Amino acid sequence: MLNSPLSPSSTELVISVLEMVLSEGKPLDRAYSVHFSGLQLAPSEQARITKVAGDILRRLNLYCFLSDVKPEEMSRLGTRLINAWHLFHELELPKLQYSLPLAEAEYFARLEEAKKQPALWDGCPEWLDEMGQAQLGEAWAKERAALNTLPKRFIRTNLLKCTREELAKKLRNEQVQTQEVEGVDTALEVTSDSALFRTESFKKGWFEQQDAGSQMVAAAVDAKPGMRVIDACAGAGGKTLSIASQMKGKGRLLAMDVEQWKLDSLKQRARRANADNIETRIIASSKTIKRLKLSADRVLLDVPCSGLGVLKRNPDAKWRDTPERLPVLVELQKHILQSYSRMVKVGGILVYATCSIMPEENRNQVDAFLAENDHFKFIEDETISVADSGFDGFYLAKLERIAE
Repeated sequence: MLNSPLSPSSTELVISVLEMVLSEGKPLDRAYSVHFSGLQLAPSEQARITKVAGDILRRLNLYCFLSDVKPEEMSRLGTRLINAWHLFHELELPKLQYSLPLAEAEYFARLEEAKKQPALWDGCPEWLDEMGQAQLGEAWAKERAALNTLPKRFIRTNLLKCTREELAKKLRNEQVQTQEVEGVDTALEVTSDSALFRTESFKKGWFEQQDAGSQMVAAAVDAKPGMRVIDACAGAGGKTLSIASQMKGKGRLLAMDVEQWKLDSLKQRARRANADNIETRIIASSKTIKRLKLSADRVLLDVPCSGLGVLKRNPDAKWRDTPERLPVLVELQKHILQSYSRMVKVGGILVYATCSIMPEENRNQVDAFLAENDHFKFIEDETISVADSGFDGFYLAKLERIAE
């Protein structure tokens, strides 16, 4: 991951980020934003900090075990955990003025003990390991291991402005190295530690940062120019923008969400992308959905979920209240699927999607819906495996409305 130890200032930033996530409950991306704001960090140093903080959160229980530090002790004993991280990656210990001692003999004894516990070694909390084994069986071990790896950086070509080849060439001229992603026609993998959002390519709207698996979900909508399409859980609009690109600016694309600030963010991104056929609408009540009954050629339901397919990108979710929230999320998914499906017209396609790899949120939800709604028929589904694809984990199912 790194070939040299962290500097004292970078170590301090890593500990501060971890403390904000673990003690204050802030999302990891928010913690980065707070701590990087106003700092003139080189892109390479910012990348080092995010890699280390992300890796520690992906295997937090392992590093805490190796250093004998509890997550809530980060402000007081964080340097000891950082020392354990350096030892684990066979790096020279950082030269920290106030570094707390770590007995290396005890560390190596704990390391041998950890190797005998696969879930601990993979940074997997007990609740998640039990769920994964129950729902995925033998396939869980490889998914568990894949979820603690460093996520790759993917971007999506904005076909409203350029081709993938033109984007790759322009980025190369801006010292950003990329390679094409097999099987995902719009995706490039960024292979250099470059400041993507400082490039002219980004400012001109030639690309958006989006995981290749997420791009596959959007591609499954198969929106055509001139269609009426609804992205009913649009959020900040990553998939909405991808769908707009498919539609070549022709037709009507309605992006809906229950939070206005997300739609406001989408409007800004849409302007940069020249996605002029996007209309945003807040879901104020069930009447908003009823007014759109039987109106859409395509409806994407990228429903709220546990996020258990994107843990390598959002590792802090493993250490939150996900097991307590999951039953509530499952009920919400059922409600959205039952209610929002009314917007699909006869002959139209509904795409149900999550960023989870757990059947409880995925095929089980689809099967339960179809059992109660014979006016839809199953077309196909796909689970995008973290281990097999190298992408984040997603699920998508395509259903066709065959009657009112």
